[in-house]
Formats: sequence, C-alpha cells, structure tokens
Amino acid sequence: MRFLGYTLADPSIPVPPPSPEMYAEMGAFVEEATKAGVLVATGGLGPVEEGTKVRYADGEFTVLDGPFSEAKELVGGWALMETRDKDEAIEWTKRFLAIAGPGESTIRQVY
Repeated sequence: MRFLGYTLADPSIPVPPPSPEMYAEMGAFVEEATKAGVLVATGGLGPVEEGTKVRYADGEFTVLDGPFSEAKELVGGWALMETRDKDEAIEWTKRFLAIAGPGESTIRQVY
C-alpha cells in the first residue's frame, strides 16, 4: 500500500536550519527507509510566492502566479511511502517526527 505523508508549515514562522546532528540523524533515517523499500520519494516545496495556480471553470482556464492570499498552513514537505499497511506507515512517520522534532504529519493512502 502507498501512503503520502506530509507536514504543514506556517510561512509566518521562521524555521531555523537543522543542526549538523539532526541533519546526520535524518540522513541515516532516510537511507534506512530507502534501503527497506519504504521511502519511494520525498521532497520539500518551494515558497508559495513562487507558485502558480491553474483553475478550470466554465470551460475556461485561468493561470495565476503567486503570491497568493495569506495562508496559515501550507504543505511544507512530503514523503511517499510503500508499506504493508497504515500501521507501518504510522510507525515510520513516528520515527521521522522523533528526529524532525515537534510538529504534525498527515498520512493519506494513495489510490
């Protein structure tokens, strides 16, 4: 089963860069998850100011470049996981958060 895990970010709150220790620990975790076949892909997203929205309504397309109206929560980073079931995806996510620090990650099955 595939699950998408993602974290939300508040663009008004600055996030300090990771410490060398956290960077090394996260690197080891990502390597383990990749070798285990769990981590399919991962990434972060660029600033919302650099985003583009494409809307389709009433047979017409509208393309709107950022910045957009202020949002309190935006997807900050994501990971696509291949696991036996949701419980395994939850366990890997707990391990990620234990390294990343306080925060929240949402897990949704990919169909």
